[in-house]
Amino acid sequence: MPRPRTTTRWLPAAAAVAVAAWGANQFTALATVYRARTDWSALSLAAMFSVYLVGLVPGLLLGGPAADRYGRRRTVRAALGLSAAASALLALTDEPTGYTARLATGFAAGLVFLAGTTWLRELSGPGTTPEAAARRAMYATGAGFAAGALASGVIAEWLPGPTVLPCLAHSVACLLVLRATRRIPDTAAVHRPVRPADHHRAAVRHPRFRYVVLPASPAVLGAATVAYVVLPPLVASRVPGYAPLFSGLVAALTLTMGVVAQPFAARLDDAGSARATLTAMATVIAGLLLGALAAARDSVGLVVAAAFVLGTGYGLTLGAGLHEVERLTPRNTGPTSASLYQSTTSSGFLTPLLLAGAAGHASYPALLVGMAAVGVFCLAVTGAHSRRHLPEPEDPTHAGSETSEDASVQSGPTPPRSRRRWAE
Repeated sequence: MPRPRTTTRWLPAAAAVAVAAWGANQFTALATVYRARTDWSALSLAAMFSVYLVGLVPGLLLGGPAADRYGRRRTVRAALGLSAAASALLALTDEPTGYTARLATGFAAGLVFLAGTTWLRELSGPGTTPEAAARRAMYATGAGFAAGALASGVIAEWLPGPTVLPCLAHSVACLLVLRATRRIPDTAAVHRPVRPADHHRAAVRHPRFRYVVLPASPAVLGAATVAYVVLPPLVASRVPGYAPLFSGLVAALTLTMGVVAQPFAARLDDAGSARATLTAMATVIAGLLLGALAAARDSVGLVVAAAFVLGTGYGLTLGAGLHEVERLTPRNTGPTSASLYQSTTSSGFLTPLLLAGAAGHASYPALLVGMAAVGVFCLAVTGAHSRRHLPEPEDPTHAGSETSEDASVQSGPTPPRSRRRWAE
């Protein structure tokens, strides 16, 4: 079989990233079906959604070292096999196995998001700029997240077996991508003498990480999950018979806006202030208030509007935070800045669980307004330190080579002036 041309051989790697993201987000539409067809409580469903995080973080942390040790292709293909098995397990529609499936899905996704995006970038060839490779990975991940929710919603809406067929469809997609990546060449790992853990600790201890990065980090996935996990079920009675499809459409809108907004975070980025982060946080706060109004009025239109704003805030906070973190880590640590920030933002996955647990004590409109109030406090903290604790510019002569962690899930393209390399 002839070797794939350099101009197209990155496509199977992009498909691997996309199908892993599909599996990660298919539960969004399925949760609506479970709520209608099973006796699982809203709290159980929120916990099942959030347990994905328990698998994702180890996957993100181990994806780079595994790809360096065992190869990008082997790591990605093993993770895709695990993701296919997890979806098949989820099709059993049993609550205990649902938790296990979500845990395995998160771990597999973390591995692919690191190893797969690195593989994609390296397969793009030397003629592709780092920014172009980063955009490819960003679009592959965003498309996969949106497709997971939308495809599951469409299948659950119009085909039989609404709790089974969406999961099996993802398993089949994983198998097809496994076949497509069978003959795609691996890419060589590059040894780096530095210890990423040391640079992680240095970044975490930096005052700017504590006062600028941390206050905004929960808003990244918090904004996204409020938009497509929390809000659609609140107005499900307004779309009778179409709740799974509506949930999938809202998720697709949210994630699409996240991808669209990330380049704007690069334009807003300013090494001398937290301008991009402050703009992003203000957008998320506005989205939360709009979501509270949507919940209070039981309005489908306002839920869609809130998803638009929250999706934009999600993309802006993600991109802005990555720019801040990369300035706190030496360039020759490569992608450790992205993986560090991705682990920090993962706390936002707990938002639906926390809101479901508190729903017995306060209404959702009140809870969302409370979240917005917390956001205003975090905005004030970040604003007070916007121009303080600025990191020293790095000496470009110490820039090192790249490693497999050069990528992290959902990250945005780099600003042209910094020329830093992210996979998405």
